[in-house]
Amino acid sequence: MHKDNEKLRFLIVEDEALIAMLIEDILTDLGYEVAAVASRLRDACEHARSAEFDFAILDVNLDGKPSYPVAEILDERGVPFAFATGYGALGLDGKFSKIPTLAKPFVGDDVEKLISAMTSPARRQ
Repeated sequence: MHKDNEKLRFLIVEDEALIAMLIEDILTDLGYEVAAVASRLRDACEHARSAEFDFAILDVNLDGKPSYPVAEILDERGVPFAFATGYGALGLDGKFSKIPTLAKPFVGDDVEKLISAMTSPARRQ
């Protein structure tokens, strides 16, 4: 997992290429590193199981399929994550109602606030 002197590493799960690039640019501009990007559920699950990263941002809907299997893998691994969705937090499965949500469309400040919420000591316990 993360060491204090290393950049935080993120997994991005997003099926829209432009949005994935936007998230990647925002994270890089904020001084973070992108460990992996996945646009399909199968690839996302593989990265969630085996890639080395500190946090993940998941699009809720991947080409018509919910990303909840990825969320469950991350939850089992104890990796903090957030959802990105145009549906808002109310569109989430009740099981994930307490997971931070990034509402689409978003800007860099929104991502920065989300990361602060994800990295807060209370969230990481």
